[in-house]
Amino acid sequence: MTRENVTRIAITTLVAGTFFATSACGMSGGAGEVEEGEKTGKVAGRITFRTLQLKPMFTSYVQGVIDAFEKQYPDAKVAWEDVPGDGYNEKIVADAQAGALPDVVNLSTDSFQLLGDRGMLADVAKLDPEVAKDYVPGAWEQFKLPGKGDSVFAYPWYVTPEILTYNKDLFEKAGLDPAKPPTSVEQFFDYAEQIAATSGGKYSAFMADPKGRLPGDWQKMGVPILNEKQDRFTFDTDKAVAWVERMKDLYAKGAMPKESLLKQDDINQLYGGGKIVFGPGSPGFVKDIKRNAPQIYANTQVANAVTGQLGHIGIYAQSLGIKKDTRHMDAATEFAKWLTNGPNQVQFSRHATIYPSNAAGLADPFFADRGDGKDAETVARAVGAEQLKTAGLDANTPVQWTNQVGDVVVREMQKAIKGEQDPKTAVRRAQEEANKLLAKTALQ
Repeated sequence: MTRENVTRIAITTLVAGTFFATSACGMSGGAGEVEEGEKTGKVAGRITFRTLQLKPMFTSYVQGVIDAFEKQYPDAKVAWEDVPGDGYNEKIVADAQAGALPDVVNLSTDSFQLLGDRGMLADVAKLDPEVAKDYVPGAWEQFKLPGKGDSVFAYPWYVTPEILTYNKDLFEKAGLDPAKPPTSVEQFFDYAEQIAATSGGKYSAFMADPKGRLPGDWQKMGVPILNEKQDRFTFDTDKAVAWVERMKDLYAKGAMPKESLLKQDDINQLYGGGKIVFGPGSPGFVKDIKRNAPQIYANTQVANAVTGQLGHIGIYAQSLGIKKDTRHMDAATEFAKWLTNGPNQVQFSRHATIYPSNAAGLADPFFADRGDGKDAETVARAVGAEQLKTAGLDANTPVQWTNQVGDVVVREMQKAIKGEQDPKTAVRRAQEEANKLLAKTALQ
């Protein structure tokens, strides 16, 4: 049920599972210092396009999209560059400082924020006021920024949903019904307690991993993460304390691998070895288990993600940002829309375990097909797509919840779960430290 590999804090790349990390680097200059390019009505000129670690696996697909675009617009040329995942944010910051940002650039929500906050990206809502309707509800709003009104600073590209995966054999051994998966955080914890009580220590229910679970669990429980003005954290509530108390109790009872509290274990290996009941909430994980642990895959069941009081999941998207002062705004925006249109996104999804942000693409029959209902990978694709259709922005990790904020919150949670401080103190201290970081960010 966690947001592992799909959250803003840790979004998985298509190829190697490289994690983006929010950069602590600053950038000189502020919003408004870069003049925004204008459309001329002519799609022409040479534009640069940067992706993240798509070569060589997706070279044929991306180059095919580029070739088709250039055929449609003979006066436009696209120069494609692909870069490694390591140090991606730092490279973007350095390029922006040097005036070398690509015209169209692949951004995660982290790297998007780094550039958008500092006025380096074009407002695509202003450039294309009618295009919002082409995208899945929530995807378009994903690339808004606090304090910047209805401006949107990137076109949504491919998205990743959250699902629930679990070992139905171990579920049954715990006396649970595989046809009735948990739907709330509280029920998930109840199931985990029952699993721990019946496993005899042979396997655990789920990974502790507070960084992967927060703030998602709190949002699903109805904990207010931020105040109405979005400038203060407000999660110091009885519900948040109850979450810590329950995690502490479950940890003591063996519902989680002890080592998973302090470090990220290889959950694929643990799940593939039958040592844990709930797997990561990612459709890509199901595909990996199918390839690497076929016996466990045969016992893997897929269901809707735990949504709790929200009743829906969030949108976790990659995007295409447009350099604010590009000399060829028409070519850059038309290419971004071309790459994110329905047919091109569906084609991409047939090559990788991703989903279209484009509403027409997500409605393609490919995503609704559950087959005979017995193959977990096929079912996972359909479950993920269905949940994305009603996804909402309020389930996303707020942009204010940076890696640094996550780190200070997790540090206090770990102390409480291990019994080194009481849960109420842990939540209070976590909020205090998080607000110090938020205030410092506001001054930059």
